[in-house]
Amino acid sequence: MKAGPSQEDIRRHNLGTLLRFVHLRGPASRATLAESLGLNRSTIMALTADLTAAGLVREELPRGPGRRAGRPSLVVRPESTRVYVLAFEVGVDRLVVARVGLGGVVLDRREGPRARDSEPSDLLGVLVAGARSLVRKAERDAVCVGAALGFPGTVRRSDDTIMFGPNLDVGELRLGDALSRRLGLGIPVSVCNDANLGALAEHERGAGVGCDDLIYLHGDVGVGGGIIAHGRLLGGDQGFGGEIGHMIINPGGRLCACGAKGCLEAEVGERALLHHAGREEEPGQAGRDAVRQIVLSADAGDIVAREALHRVGSWLGLGVANLVNIFNPGMIVFGGTLRDIYLGAAAPIRSVLTNGALAASREKVKLRTAALRDDTTLVGAAEFAFAEVLADPVQVLARLRAPEDSPV
Repeated sequence: MKAGPSQEDIRRHNLGTLLRFVHLRGPASRATLAESLGLNRSTIMALTADLTAAGLVREELPRGPGRRAGRPSLVVRPESTRVYVLAFEVGVDRLVVARVGLGGVVLDRREGPRARDSEPSDLLGVLVAGARSLVRKAERDAVCVGAALGFPGTVRRSDDTIMFGPNLDVGELRLGDALSRRLGLGIPVSVCNDANLGALAEHERGAGVGCDDLIYLHGDVGVGGGIIAHGRLLGGDQGFGGEIGHMIINPGGRLCACGAKGCLEAEVGERALLHHAGREEEPGQAGRDAVRQIVLSADAGDIVAREALHRVGSWLGLGVANLVNIFNPGMIVFGGTLRDIYLGAAAPIRSVLTNGALAASREKVKLRTAALRDDTTLVGAAEFAFAEVLADPVQVLARLRAPEDSPV
């Protein structure tokens, strides 16, 4: 017979569960934790004592009005400034580095434009410089417990190798390994597809909180997707799952960067919208600002812009209908440029969805825009970086604090 979990396994699980609760939901009283986690008060007291001793949380008296008479229940707060991760986003048009504290607090960030013809070495230099400046500003006793980078391309899960990226000749790029070596913090830098991180972020901190079956659609030059099924990110055999942008919806249609014709990306991405709006040849017309300008023009009565949005929205609606039929999600979240396109073309998207999706699947699906707006990837990278310490908080922190701190 297989042995059940040991007392240490149960303790480790409970420590992670409690820490994850205050990380995602914010400060909570001992009473709230006991009720929410289904544990007795003495167990909660022991767990919080262990987490406090490790420097992961602190306990304090409740603040402000509304305190009950009698002995108050202490409030457990995450140690946001002492325990943090580094989150990186390589966008099509921007680079972002953030120091994010436990509890999801963005403590500091660096952001700048990215040239679309930039080389991998250029990206590495900017990201390293930004991360070093953030680490130098951290408190002396603070510890970095993880790092993750979101990238707009195909990433192999087994070794975090970037296999393909738009406007970037990556070959087979190990950007995470290079970042980890240059930073010298003694932690790996995980690399993930940006849309997968967006799905994780919206599920845990955005529009999809409480929905365990959702699809996140992200647009920039291309279109990507992240799928949350039964509360877990669906990655596929090698981590390439969710490449929704390369679902063919218009055989023989526009040429896609992947070499196929009529991919969702080719029909609803930035270039398609600019083309249909007659703006692809205009100087400076690229990126999210260009997409938003078309939406604003359509709202102001520009007929060409309206027709462009309607056309792109119709193709997007077809892609959404296919996804609803296949996955039966409870919610679809539009992010990146698709957030703006949805806001400008909700009517044709919903019309095609109504006609193209099975009634049983579509009747309860919710269409939403990304609550985290332009920071979905960055927030997702932070959550991914926190995953290990949330799973085994005391042991991970002890391991990271064991060696002498390396200079940055």
